[in-house]
Amino acid sequence: MKRVHIVGRKNHGKTRLIVELIEELARRGIRVGVVKHSAHRHELDRPGKDSYRQRKAGADPVAVVTAELIGIYLGREAGEDFYRKLAPLFGHCQLVLVEGHIDAEGPKVEVWRHGRGDPPLAAMRSDIAAVVSDDRPEVTVPVWPRSQLAFVAEQLWGLVDAP
Repeated sequence: MKRVHIVGRKNHGKTRLIVELIEELARRGIRVGVVKHSAHRHELDRPGKDSYRQRKAGADPVAVVTAELIGIYLGREAGEDFYRKLAPLFGHCQLVLVEGHIDAEGPKVEVWRHGRGDPPLAAMRSDIAAVVSDDRPEVTVPVWPRSQLAFVAEQLWGLVDAP
């Protein structure tokens, strides 16, 4: 699974950039998947729903199928490489964008806005390949202009499509 992690502090624009990148990459014919990573522990299913009760009874996986969507709940063990478990579901994707999971292996691109008041993570971490910003962060990695989405998409695709 070829993936790039879109990282950054809260409210710096990660989700908005990912949505726009998906649209741009899809326009180019690139099949994109997304993993939203949360470091917090919370229930994804709704207590009291059939799927929740079935999962709590021991079923794994549990799928909820509607006319337009399939939701699959997979159990996860502590320390398990969940990307390996998810890989078959993303097999048709040429690129998987991961929102967050900064401590995982793989290329990372930070979204940063000066107006939020936080210093860029790239100034403190050596594992961030580039920063997407229309501001001028003091970093040693390339800064890709946020206002130039086509350029950002091209650079991002280059991170995973390099020989």
